[in-house]
Amino acid sequence: MDYRKAGVNIDEGNRLVEMIKPVAKETYIPGVMAGVGGFAGLFELSNMKEPVLVSGTDGVGTKLKVAFMADRYDTIGIDLVAMCVNDVVCSGARPVFFLDYFATSKLDAAKAAAVIRGIADGCKMAGCALLGGETAELPDFYSGDEFDLAGFAVGVVEKNRIITGRGIKEGDIIIGLPSSGLHSNGFSLARKVLFEKMGCHVDSYIGSLGTTLGEELLKPTRIYVRDVLELIEEVEIKGVAHITGGGFYDNIPRILPDGLGAIIRKGTWPVQPIFYFIGDAGEIEEREMFRTFNMGIGLILITSPESADKVLTVLDNMRKKAYIIGNIVRREGVEIV
Repeated sequence: MDYRKAGVNIDEGNRLVEMIKPVAKETYIPGVMAGVGGFAGLFELSNMKEPVLVSGTDGVGTKLKVAFMADRYDTIGIDLVAMCVNDVVCSGARPVFFLDYFATSKLDAAKAAAVIRGIADGCKMAGCALLGGETAELPDFYSGDEFDLAGFAVGVVEKNRIITGRGIKEGDIIIGLPSSGLHSNGFSLARKVLFEKMGCHVDSYIGSLGTTLGEELLKPTRIYVRDVLELIEEVEIKGVAHITGGGFYDNIPRILPDGLGAIIRKGTWPVQPIFYFIGDAGEIEEREMFRTFNMGIGLILITSPESADKVLTVLDNMRKKAYIIGNIVRREGVEIV
């Protein structure tokens, strides 16, 4: 017996490392001291008075199941980065590096490299470095050729510029930035409805969507980092919330001071057809839709009434769509009207 006969191919792992080194190097930004291949990644912080590190970790959940069904792995890595860096930027932090964890029962270096190239693409979009990661070959642990992904991002922000939400007041304006679709949340429900209840396949063409179901579901999560970082240089943003699992109901209260809540007004932004398609097919109650999915809004910003127009103008100048979707009220909880 040897390790390979037990199911672990060290040579395939080494081949993967050599394949991804140049991919990771394309993401390097000033501050990277050592990256992929060593025992740890090194990053130097400079030109900051009181730097505060901000970290976020996540995975892509059962969206991976759709990637397996479609045998497509070029975008799932973008999702992984997005889910982490979008959380980090909610504090006003600039993501500086990212690390991933790729675990599978049987390592296929070519498939893993496709995933990691997507991770590198996500890092470029976020302006951070792919500093390292871990590949784990775990025989018999996962089903067939399936794998799991997780990752984490670390960002940095000056202590006096952290966005905390503490300054949010009654009457403040809620601005929504559109999502690209489902992003990476609610896929357990979406798959149940679309593939089990309806009997659809990833190659099924859906007229109301104008594309196949696989293409729609695998649209990568939008990365909002550059939008937010540019915006906060020009106008005060009091709070930022990433609309992920829990939707509007659970994510907006996370940034509000005690005693405050939010009113969200339906019809103030366009909702993509995929949400109506899932909701109608699954006969899902509206509250459940707004708690499970982002419903077309991937990130919300809270600003004062005096600054709201400037926020919209700055985003428009960046060619980014944004919508005033509600306001802050003096009662806890989120109401969608």
